Amino acid sequence: MRKPRKKRRQRSALIEITNAILTLFIIVILLFGAAFIYMANSFYAKGEFSEDVVFTVKKGEGLGAITKDLQQQGLISNSLIFQIAARTQNKERAIKAGEFLLKKNSSMADILRELTEGKPITYSVTIAEGYSSYQVVQRLLENKYLTGEISEIPPEGSLLPDTYIFERGESREKIIQNMQAAFQEELDKVWQNRDADLPIKTKEELVILASLIEKETGIPSERAEVAGVFVNRLKKGMKLQTDPSVIYGITLGREKLGRGLRQSELDRETPYNTYKIDGLPIGPIANPGRESLKAAANPAKTDNLFFVAAGAYPSDGHLFATNYEEHRRNVALYREAVAKEEKRLREEAQKQESEQNKQNEQDEQNEGENTNQ
Repeated sequence: MRKPRKKRRQRSALIEITNAILTLFIIVILLFGAAFIYMANSFYAKGEFSEDVVFTVKKGEGLGAITKDLQQQGLISNSLIFQIAARTQNKERAIKAGEFLLKKNSSMADILRELTEGKPITYSVTIAEGYSSYQVVQRLLENKYLTGEISEIPPEGSLLPDTYIFERGESREKIIQNMQAAFQEELDKVWQNRDADLPIKTKEELVILASLIEKETGIPSERAEVAGVFVNRLKKGMKLQTDPSVIYGITLGREKLGRGLRQSELDRETPYNTYKIDGLPIGPIANPGRESLKAAANPAKTDNLFFVAAGAYPSDGHLFATNYEEHRRNVALYREAVAKEEKRLREEAQKQESEQNKQNEQDEQNEGENTNQ
C-alpha cells in the first residue's frame, strides 16, 4: 500500500515543477510583452522638443555616438530604445552623414526615418560669369559651410561659373574639381558645334576669346555681336584693342583697377596688351560662362569692326560700327553720355547737400527755440 503513495507524491511534485515552469514562462512572456509595448510606445511617441532642430551626423560616426548626441540634445528620450530599433530594423548602417532638419515633436521613429531615408540639408555657392580664378578661390574661402584649404589657384579659364550645391563639410577642393569637370564638359560640347570658318585653331584659343567677350559685355543679347567684331578683326589681322585684357595684365584678376587706363599702360607691351600685340592675348582673362563660350564658337554674322560703350554704365550696352568714321561718331556719343551723367550726379549731390544744410539749419533753429523755452 505504500508504493502507490510514493507514486502519487512523485506525480504531485512533477506537476508542481511543471506549473512553476509554466508560471515562470508566462511571467517572462508578460514581462517581455510589457517591455515591448513600453519600447514601442516610447519609440512612436511624440518628441518633447517644440521647435524644428537641425541635427548633424558626422562622417564616420557610429550609432552609439549618434544616439548619445540625440539624447543630449533632448531629441530622443531613450538612447537604448533607439539603438535597439535601429538594429532590429537593419538601419544601423543606413544612417547618413550630414545635416538633417528634424521637425518639432518628431518621434524616435520619425527621427530614424529622417536620418536613413531623408535628404541632408544642402547649401550653395554661386560663381558669377567673368570671375577670375583668384576671385573664385576667395569666394570659396569665404563660405563657412565648406572645409579645407585650396592648394593652388586653378588656371584662368578652367572653371565654369554656375551655382554649385553641396552639403555642409564638403571640401573646397572638391568644389573646384566639380567646376573644372563642368567647364571641360561644356567646352567639349561647344567646340563640337563651332562654326567651321572660325579663325580659332584650338579649344584654348576659344576659351581666351570667350573670356574677352565675357568681360566686354554682361548683356546676353550683345555677346554674339561682340564675338562677331572680334572674329572679324582677327580675320583681317586687326589688333583687338580691348581694355579688359590690358587691365588683366595689370591686376592679374586679383583686384579691380578702380580707374581708367593710363596712356602709359596702353603703350606698354605686355602679353595681355591687345593694343600692342597681334591676335589674342597669351591666356584667358576670366572664367567665361556658357553663353560667352557659345558666342565665341558661333559669333554673329556681321560687318562690324568696332564697338564702344553707349553710356556710363555697363547696362547701357554698346554702339557698334562697320568703319572708323562711324566709330568716331559713336565715341563722341559715348563721351557726351558720360559727361551728361557726370553732370546729373554733380547736380544731384549738390541738391542733397543743399537739402542737408537746410535740415541742419532747421534743427539748429528748433534746438535754439527749445533752449529759450
